[in-house]
Amino acid sequence: MLRRTKIVATLGPATDDPKVLDKLIEAGVDVVRVNFSHDKAEVHIRRAEAARERAQAHGRQVGVLADMQGPKIRIGQFIDKQINLTEGDTFILDVDWPLDNGNRERVGTTYKALIEDVSRGATLLLDDGRIVLWVDQVAGSQVICRVVVGGVLSNNKGINRQGGGLSARALTDKDREDIKTAAAMQADYIAISFPRSAKDVEEARALLRAAGGRGGIVAKIERAEAVTAIEEIVQAADVVMIARGDLGVEIGDAALPPVQKRVILLARKMNRVVITATQMMESMIENAIPTRAEVSDVANAVLDGTDAVMLSAETATGRYPVEAVAAMDRVCREAERHEDTIQVTQRMEHHFSRMDEAIARATIFVANHLPVRAIAALTESGSTALWMSRINSAVPIYALTPHVETRRKVTLYRGVHPVGFTMTSKDPAAVMKEAVDELRRRGAVRDGDLTILTIGEPLAKPGGTNTLKIVKVGELHAD
Repeated sequence: MLRRTKIVATLGPATDDPKVLDKLIEAGVDVVRVNFSHDKAEVHIRRAEAARERAQAHGRQVGVLADMQGPKIRIGQFIDKQINLTEGDTFILDVDWPLDNGNRERVGTTYKALIEDVSRGATLLLDDGRIVLWVDQVAGSQVICRVVVGGVLSNNKGINRQGGGLSARALTDKDREDIKTAAAMQADYIAISFPRSAKDVEEARALLRAAGGRGGIVAKIERAEAVTAIEEIVQAADVVMIARGDLGVEIGDAALPPVQKRVILLARKMNRVVITATQMMESMIENAIPTRAEVSDVANAVLDGTDAVMLSAETATGRYPVEAVAAMDRVCREAERHEDTIQVTQRMEHHFSRMDEAIARATIFVANHLPVRAIAALTESGSTALWMSRINSAVPIYALTPHVETRRKVTLYRGVHPVGFTMTSKDPAAVMKEAVDELRRRGAVRDGDLTILTIGEPLAKPGGTNTLKIVKVGELHAD
């Protein structure tokens, strides 16, 4: 059984060994992520090239997701590397304090606008919410706080404001340069950190196109403001990532699960792709097996309809990167056996503005009501395959395309499998026979199987899919 849910794995020091990279690909990675919060540009380029090269050697296609760092909203460093805060203590965040000179009373911050974004009564959350500070007053360069929840605080930890409200721009000067690097490496997707509105997504897309990049834009939902503006952000993006770390801190951990479900449902309804990320199998950074809670977390994301699940430090720096991918693969496959993942969710009230979208929807309706073995979508841009993947179905969708960019793009689409296919004829009947022969050669279908083909006439015209044909393998003949 082909796995429908896609796996995104972050590259890092733990995956630099070619043997480990080979095993990751064999274990089922669909998309590799390079994290621009760490390492230099040349390291990311090298890792992306290595992943593509090894995937090709295995007869596979992997997508590349370049994840921008976004604004650094962090404290500085302590003279003694860490301090211990106690409830009731006074602690100061000072925007003018040297970043390397923190002590028991105060610490500097990389975020100079903090004094403008908070006032008395605000709650600041440090180190993913482990430290809670209540703002007593803002005086000059100082945000004077009272410790509500104490503990050990070490260097460079993040700062969030409960309920949102930090005004840092989504795209920093570093991001603008990194987008140029991502364009040069032909990244298939660019992830933008901390967008607050559709405007941030549109700005990122303009920068990427200006740099010559053709990848899709991933909007990371990690601010409280992004939840408020979720519909416009989803509409503007190609993909949304539910980045549950910062998001959970800002909106509160209890509010996170329903937001996750809402975003997944909304993305599918608006024909967008969705990735569920952060701490999915975090215990596997140090352990060879996941916790039962982590297994349930991944499975529930699959049941909710996510396109992809993501591993971060588990593969980038963890001790068991291959085992983490294998565990995620195992959980996804088992969850996909549940009837909820194949239950028909056809939106009968939906009206189509495009013929190719109507063909895609009709294809899945037919596939879900006939014993169809496979769907062969001959596609230029991948849009037909995307629309097909928005409706639950257990029938595998093969995106047959001559374009490597399209094959890489569909690696993120749930239930869609890329196939390199070049038409050798201008006759649609001959091309459809070649497509079925290609699937048969790959073992996807056998003689007697029902297969659905979608194609556009005239051939090789983007957005031109206008034909649906049901065939029995072995009985299709070219005119």
